[in-house]
Amino acid sequence: MAGKVYHVSKRASDGKWQVFIRGSDKVIKLFSTKPEAEAYCEKMAKNQGATLLVHKSKGANKGKSGGAKITKGKK
Repeated sequence: MAGKVYHVSKRASDGKWQVFIRGSDKVIKLFSTKPEAEAYCEKMAKNQGATLLVHKSKGANKGKSGGAKITKGKK
């Protein structure tokens, strides 16, 4: 994947959903629910023509990406 990639994942320490950019340890924003985090991240990705990856929070694939959502926006 080329360009900026936003990630949404559940933080183990407190169960909050975090948004961060690939390659950075800095969390951009925290949310109480997954839908809130996804909506925020989708808007950011669309505005920047970036990719969004949402990580799974349950089951055998916990922590793995559920697939990329490539958004069309500014380029």
